[in-house]
Amino acid sequence: MFRGSIVALVTPMHADGEIDDASLQRLVDFHVAQGTSAIVSVGTTGESATLDEDEHCAVIRRTVELAAGRLPVIAGTGANSTREAITLTRCAREAGADAALLVTPYYNKPTQQGLYLHHKAVAEAVDIPQILYNVPGRTACDMLPETVSRLAEIDNIIGVKEATGDLARVERLRADCGPDFALYSGDDATACEFMLRGGDGVISVTANVAPRLMQAMCEAALAGDRERAESLDAQLAALHRDLFVQSNPIPVKWAIAEMGLCHPGIRLPLTWLTEECEARVRQAMVQAGLL
Repeated sequence: MFRGSIVALVTPMHADGEIDDASLQRLVDFHVAQGTSAIVSVGTTGESATLDEDEHCAVIRRTVELAAGRLPVIAGTGANSTREAITLTRCAREAGADAALLVTPYYNKPTQQGLYLHHKAVAEAVDIPQILYNVPGRTACDMLPETVSRLAEIDNIIGVKEATGDLARVERLRADCGPDFALYSGDDATACEFMLRGGDGVISVTANVAPRLMQAMCEAALAGDRERAESLDAQLAALHRDLFVQSNPIPVKWAIAEMGLCHPGIRLPLTWLTEECEARVRQAMVQAGLL
C-alpha cells in the first residue's frame, strides 16, 4: 500500500507543447529529495487527455526509468474505452510501474454495472495493482460506494482515489471495503480531514509545488495528530484553493515554472495562466513559504 503524499505529477512541456524530458528528470529528482511518497504519472494533472497513446506510454516508461526505484510510480491508465484502458494498463505493467490508476470512464456515463464490468475487465486482463479513481466533477459519472465495495473483492484492485470531497464516504468505504483497501483523497482541500477520518493518503495537485509541506501534513494526519496536521494544512489552504483558480493543471504548471522547475508549456485546449490570476497563485505560494 502507498501512504502519504502522492503527487499527481504534471507532464512538463516546451512552449510548442512537446514533452520536456530534461524538466521531467528535474521534477522526479525534486520529489525524491522532498520526500514525496509516490508519483502518479500521466493522470489528469499530467494532461492525459491530450497525450496520444504512444506519448502516454512513453512518459510512463520514462518516469519509471527516472525514478529508478527511489519512489514508486503509479501510472494513470484510465480511459472511456475499456479496450484503450486495457492497452494503457498493459503499457504501464511492461514499463515497470508499481500500480495503475484508472479514472471512471468519462463522457459516456456508464451505469454502476457498467463501471463494475469495466474495471473488472481491466483487472482481469492486466496483472498489476489497480486503484480506482472517482472524480464525477470531471467525468459526469459517480462511482458509488457500493460499486467500489464490489470491486474491492477483486484481488488486484487495491484502493480508490475518491475526489468527490464527500467526507462521509470515508467511513462507509472503510467499513465496506475493509482495513486493507487503500483510500486516497483526490481533493486537496479536504485531504487532511479525509486522512484523520481513516484515509491512507492523498493524490495531490498541491504536492507539485509544496511537496515537503504536504508530506509533513500527511504524516501528522496519518499519525492522528490533528493539531499539527491542521496547522500545516492551514499553510497550504490558499494553494489548495488557488491552484484551481483556472482548470487544473493550468495554475500548477505556471507555479512550478515560477519555481524554475519546468518551462512554460501546455497543450491546447488548455492555455497558459492568465495574467489576472498570477497574483493570486503567487500569493498562495508566498503563504506556503515557497517564494
